[in-house]
Amino acid sequence: MKALVYEEPGKKSLQERPVPKVAAPTDAIIKVTRTTICGTDLHILKGDVPTCTPGRILGHEGVGTVEDIGAGVTQFKKGDRVLISCISSCGKCEYCRRGMYSHCTTGGWILGNTIDGTQAEYVRIPHADTSLYPIPDGADEEALVMLSDILPTGFECGVLNGKVQPGSTVAIVGSGPIGLAALLTAQFYSPSEIIVVDLDENRLEVAKRFGATETVKADGEAAKRRIFDLTDGKGVDTAIEAVGVPATFEFCQEIIAPGGVIANVGVHGVKADLHLEKLWSQNISITTRLVDTVSTPMLLKTVQSGKIDPKKLITHRFKLDEILDAYDTFSRAASTQALKVIIEAA
Repeated sequence: MKALVYEEPGKKSLQERPVPKVAAPTDAIIKVTRTTICGTDLHILKGDVPTCTPGRILGHEGVGTVEDIGAGVTQFKKGDRVLISCISSCGKCEYCRRGMYSHCTTGGWILGNTIDGTQAEYVRIPHADTSLYPIPDGADEEALVMLSDILPTGFECGVLNGKVQPGSTVAIVGSGPIGLAALLTAQFYSPSEIIVVDLDENRLEVAKRFGATETVKADGEAAKRRIFDLTDGKGVDTAIEAVGVPATFEFCQEIIAPGGVIANVGVHGVKADLHLEKLWSQNISITTRLVDTVSTPMLLKTVQSGKIDPKKLITHRFKLDEILDAYDTFSRAASTQALKVIIEAA
């Protein structure tokens, strides 16, 4: 089968690999129909994720069809159409019982990280019964790819961790796919202001279309002043960091109101300063999280009912043979205006 393989920092290639086989009774083999590229994949290629070693097939998002199952799989059968969760969960360990599937002792974020992932024609899914979701009849597979990772990530790590509430003020720093997913799902809670901050004018325009009440060009002190102007000099109740670089995390510290919450979503590969000399007395909270995907069933219902349309995030489509072009397009988003790319594997 064809698969996109991480070779070393800065190097990847499309290779021929053996089709995976069932290795444990709870495994399922999925024939991937559609997958995508995540910003985390770019972090891996930069060398920011040391748990992902050379030779790994990348990817942790996608939809497909069940090709084979282990003897212990009871919820799925060959031929079923399924949504692949970016988080694998046994459902039995201490962390899973607490709803922290991301820290499952035999799962968590392993796809495209510590085991081979979804940017291939086939993928092995451990703990299939609790790591796959049936695709409803008539559902749009492309839209559901957004439910593998970015929609639950933006919602859980940004909106829920950020304690967005009716009438509150929210700043989303970074309007890439994750920031836009946070923007879409923050609207569930009717905040009075959702301010989106980015350097990219195109992405700010997209944020406006997706429901941002205000957009702010990320130009340092001027951006900070604008946010304080928009919030009557108080700062925001929730600042969602959706980039993963020191400058954006520190910017969130500068715009947070007393009693507010900084919700970090971005993947950080280098240290970022925490300015306790300014924040020690401000009653703020800082949250971190790896997505648990506990919200996936709820999000699946909201998509099916038409409450949100994650398909709006898709800007480009490629075949698996063109995945290197897809990576190039996705990594140059400022010039290509890419948000999410869909890769057809079958």
